[in-house]
Amino acid sequence: MTAELVRGQNHPVSRSRVEVRVSAGAPVLALAALADEQGRLAGPEALAHPAAPARPGLGVPGVAAERHALTVDLDAVDADVHRVAVVLALPPGGAVRFGAVPAPYVAVAAEGGGAELACFTLTGLDAETAVVALELYRRQGAWKVRAVGQGYATGLPTLLTDAGLPEAQAVALAAAVLGATGPLDDADRTLAAVPTQVRDLSGPGDAPPRDTARQDPALRDTVPQDAVPAPGTPAPGPPESLAPPAAPYAGPPGRAQAPGDTLGGPPPIDYAHPRRRRTSTEPPEPGPRPAPAAEPGQPPRPVAGDAAGWSLEERLYNQVWGMFEDLARTVAAYRGAVDFADARLDRELDDALSDPRHRLGGSGNAARDTARARRDELVARARAVLDRDLVQLAAELEVVEPALPAAYARWDNPVWHGRLVPEEAPLALRLGDLSLPERPDLRIPMLMRFPLERGLWIDNGRTGSEAAMAMDTDRLRRAAMDMAVAHTVRLLAVQPAGRFSVHVIDAAGAGAASLAPLVKAGVLASPPASGAAGVTGTLAGLTRRVDLVQMALRAGAPEELPPDVDRAEQLLVVHDFPHGFDDRAVTQLRYLADEGPAVGVHLLMVADRDEASAYGPLLDPLWRSLMRLSPVPDNHLADPWVQHAWTFAPDFPPPGSRVMEQALERMVRARRSRG
Repeated sequence: MTAELVRGQNHPVSRSRVEVRVSAGAPVLALAALADEQGRLAGPEALAHPAAPARPGLGVPGVAAERHALTVDLDAVDADVHRVAVVLALPPGGAVRFGAVPAPYVAVAAEGGGAELACFTLTGLDAETAVVALELYRRQGAWKVRAVGQGYATGLPTLLTDAGLPEAQAVALAAAVLGATGPLDDADRTLAAVPTQVRDLSGPGDAPPRDTARQDPALRDTVPQDAVPAPGTPAPGPPESLAPPAAPYAGPPGRAQAPGDTLGGPPPIDYAHPRRRRTSTEPPEPGPRPAPAAEPGQPPRPVAGDAAGWSLEERLYNQVWGMFEDLARTVAAYRGAVDFADARLDRELDDALSDPRHRLGGSGNAARDTARARRDELVARARAVLDRDLVQLAAELEVVEPALPAAYARWDNPVWHGRLVPEEAPLALRLGDLSLPERPDLRIPMLMRFPLERGLWIDNGRTGSEAAMAMDTDRLRRAAMDMAVAHTVRLLAVQPAGRFSVHVIDAAGAGAASLAPLVKAGVLASPPASGAAGVTGTLAGLTRRVDLVQMALRAGAPEELPPDVDRAEQLLVVHDFPHGFDDRAVTQLRYLADEGPAVGVHLLMVADRDEASAYGPLLDPLWRSLMRLSPVPDNHLADPWVQHAWTFAPDFPPPGSRVMEQALERMVRARRSRG
């Protein structure tokens, strides 16, 4: 079974001879770099590129193309090679940025067209023109693959310069020129063939400017650490410069490396979102500051909205993100300390057992007891620090949660009983809560930036988690549809009146009970579509809207649309997929998932992937393009920095509450008052 990776996630590579398959919607250059343990390139011979496509254990294509297959023989690479990074770059004369082409897809597979072992879709790229897609790395004698997705807006020269490659400018130009024009003869595949004036560009005074780091949704996103930290290594903390981030997991954009990052390797742990660095020269709007500490030496009392931002909503958003970072940091430090303590205990026990003198006089037992005591002391100290941080975060969450606006708040928050309909769209939407096993009751809001950059998929299958397996199938499906309706109501209730039109496809009518609040309130653009004819008609109308808006945008006249085209943003809720869908309808659904978000058509699916297995790999891009959520607690979301497995918990209205109906009634009244 193929492992679908997210940024930062790794997976064992069970074969020594593999091929890396690359699929992109535009011609790209595929390169491979042989790096040392620190991720540095020793010289031009460490890079396989179109001007020099063959290296020990490596083979790369000699020309830019939409599809590539790189061959890797892990047994044949040199012993000092610890990382094999796969780099994608846009050739001259092609696309100007990765954000203008479909998301590249890379997969590690068995050689000779064998099955895929792991795959990764590089979603969220924007201005980047070169990106480290993934890396194969050696860890304790075994090889793994890690999804990286780190990109550079200033291109391949900067990427190679940061990797320590000598004459990076010349090598990058040679790779680009040869990749665009085709391979040369063997006699010409040398760096000496590059003109002297090109080599001179690599001087220190001509280095291109560094990129500004950028990151991160589904589920934003990459710093897995396999190495055991050295004794006494302090836990990394957040940097001082803080400015507005993107929401956790809200459609993960590529992360541009910062100075000193190594090629494809994990950069220094930096838990502050790169977008928190302010670029404006104007001072930020003053926000509330923390109250003085109750006693000297005590932490300041938490204050809601204590973060950078121009409005209270933005400050609260940034504060929630900061709490997410702090929880990730402190748990990562604790787990690293425990791993180090366990590793040192194993080493000391091995030393005690390997010394024959310890068998005499009971000294061996004493050595083992001493080693275990040291391990327990280290773990206890680490746990004390963790508990201190968790207490502080719990106190902050207790203050912040009641102050959140409706778009960020749980359904049981009193803010939902307000009477006002917003005049502006929110900064983000709450999808649920995130927690870690060290403190399950400490639940950080999971916020997704608005406007939505990708669709949502609520998995109603029973293979996703233990909680799903233990739940009755009918109850699970009802919970998934109830969750979809709750998200729809939240989306409508926190928008200006008339901002969204909602369409529903319920081909078999199985979701009628859950959809009753939406139908009764009259907020749907049309009754739920049923049967094959209803599916076809709804998809055809939304596909036409996407085509017309795209044509209007390309023509530079976004307002010149036919009068029958709804100018409001569209939300399509699909229940019980693929029931009622033929091949044409499936193709249209994939088109809406890929092209719709950019022109205001958003997808919310409730489906079981196993039920659509008859379509095979045809639907794989569809599932990858959507953020997967679950109607029951599930730890399927990967941490973007240190690869924690976060437990996602959905947010439902309290049993017996009419909070959703009341929100819909207010929205309907606001629509009527505005005509």
